[in-house]
Amino acid sequence: METLEFEALKRADIPSPQWFAVHTRYQHEQQVNEHLGRKGFETFYPTCSRWQQWSDRKKKVSQALFPGYLFVTEITNRRLQVVETPGVCGIVSVAGAPAPIPTTEIEAIRRAVTSPYPVEAHSYLNSGDQVRVVEGPLVGVNGILVRNEKSTRLVLSVGLLGRSVAVELDAQSVARALPE
Repeated sequence: METLEFEALKRADIPSPQWFAVHTRYQHEQQVNEHLGRKGFETFYPTCSRWQQWSDRKKKVSQALFPGYLFVTEITNRRLQVVETPGVCGIVSVAGAPAPIPTTEIEAIRRAVTSPYPVEAHSYLNSGDQVRVVEGPLVGVNGILVRNEKSTRLVLSVGLLGRSVAVELDAQSVARALPE
């Protein structure tokens, strides 16, 4: 038991990277992600797969979960390198300063896209039931519960961008979240 508490304290002392949103030109997210990766930036470009129907065929394609955006860490001293990257429109800022995105929001989305559950873009919600996942690969993730006649989804949001993603899950795996 003491070892677990010590490990948790050790992890709490390690500063987590600050994430920032980079706004890209239309359908340039993948290109910008590759350019920034070659420049040594840690990036997060969440995607989802869907079936695209053409007149002669059907194909599974990958698309951005946040069209026009991707996420980059630690840009404070290298802002110029980011904005000079081909395809970058700018860094999402508030009052002229890059606005950090809470690490918990990035980690929740990272866990959702790596989970076995289907993930898709979802409209941003301001209200709804706040829930916490209590079992399965997304344990501990908070989000907004959305139900329709066929499925139950957990909506994960990046408040700064006003964008959300939804991941389908079993309604029995969530419980009402306690207010923070």
